[in-house]
Amino acid sequence: MISPTPSDKDFPWWLVLVVGTGLWLFWLVLSDPDYAAVLDTLSKGIGITIMVTLVSYAGASVLGLLLALGLLSRFRVLRQISRLYVEVMRGVPIIVLLLYVAFVFAPVLVAGWNAVTGLLGFDPIRPRDFPLLWRAVLALILAYSSFLAEIFRAGLQAVDKGQIEAAQTLGLSPWQRFRHITFPQAFRLILPPYGNDFVAMVKDSSLVSVLGVGDITQLGKVTAAGNFKYFETYNVVALIYLTMTITLSLAMRALERRLRLRQGGEKR
Repeated sequence: MISPTPSDKDFPWWLVLVVGTGLWLFWLVLSDPDYAAVLDTLSKGIGITIMVTLVSYAGASVLGLLLALGLLSRFRVLRQISRLYVEVMRGVPIIVLLLYVAFVFAPVLVAGWNAVTGLLGFDPIRPRDFPLLWRAVLALILAYSSFLAEIFRAGLQAVDKGQIEAAQTLGLSPWQRFRHITFPQAFRLILPPYGNDFVAMVKDSSLVSVLGVGDITQLGKVTAAGNFKYFETYNVVALIYLTMTITLSLAMRALERRLRLRQGGEKR
């Protein structure tokens, strides 16, 4: 049986303070005409922020898992290529990568696409037909996949080798061993850092505003430039992001606790 950690035993007074303060701030926002108008405008960007976060993190998770498998591959070439990708991507600031993908990589990608489809008789597309929104999503996928690759690698290496050997003895194929033995146990181990990166993605999704994508941050900049109420506007921007990130953090903590209790039940 797994005993609860000290933080699990503590009454969450911090949560009471955060919820109470958040409700009070939202009441102030909704009761003030200036704040309410700003909130109504910024709420139109919440959908874009959520979409960018979910699509980018899903894509980064898939690519990161493939990179982790490459890092652990028995083939030296795959290990070296995966390591090169991870180190290069982790060494470039996300905002620089965002601009590079948007204005350098995307046009090259379009040119390559046109070269291939031109041979098949299809009409070429223009770089402007590649929306800035999806260029930003692609950049976030490339950036976060390098961080998630190391998380997945550490989790996969932490799985008990004896269980993998036992599954191999039972005749399970490599895919079956990965699906039923390795990955479920690795996911339980990596859930805390994996969840932290998901919360970080919500915040880093605000970087897409440098490309003019209409997320919360971009609408905040446009609104403040129009009404000159920077104090009110950016207070609301911060409140929205805090609400999203704290909610996600609480959800991830609840999921961790549930998996920990289930694991404890399985061991009894």
